[in-house]
Amino acid sequence: MDDRRIVELFLERSEEALLQIDIKYGRYCHRVAFNVLGNTEDSEECVNDAYMRAWGSIPPNEPDSLSAYIGKITRNIALDKLRQKNSSKRGNGEVPVLLDELAECVSGVDELERRQDSEEITDALNGFLEMLSATERGVFMRRYWMMEPIADVAERYGISVSKTTTMLFRLRGRLKKHFMKEGISL
Repeated sequence: MDDRRIVELFLERSEEALLQIDIKYGRYCHRVAFNVLGNTEDSEECVNDAYMRAWGSIPPNEPDSLSAYIGKITRNIALDKLRQKNSSKRGNGEVPVLLDELAECVSGVDELERRQDSEEITDALNGFLEMLSATERGVFMRRYWMMEPIADVAERYGISVSKTTTMLFRLRGRLKKHFMKEGISL
């Protein structure tokens, strides 16, 4: 079923919408949650919470990209759960490492989190992503959006771990320059 029809089911308040979103995006949402939490049971709970949050937010929202919408909800719920547990052992230790990596691009990760919905930052980040090659964009998104370990990203793109690490380092530098060029000082 296409995304537009699933959104229509949400708007009609049909419970079929929950079944269809699970069929189409269930595995994706589980992967997003698991990459943050590193725990199957917690991931399942996050995905269920994401479906319920989508149920409560459509309407009034009518997302253009259902995958991005449900992915963002799932990721935010997983990050909230991780903060609640406050354990560096969760998420295979990847979340603290990711935040350290991104700290090179911005002066304060906490400030970025407070302003994460800022249209200015979103536009600048989207502009940056559009400038990247398909491989660079995929590597960047898999590492920093999907929170996949570097070895998994390297394997997916058929490149070495060291090449992936170097690529991410250079991409973070380019992102920092792009933010500065756009007048975003974080």
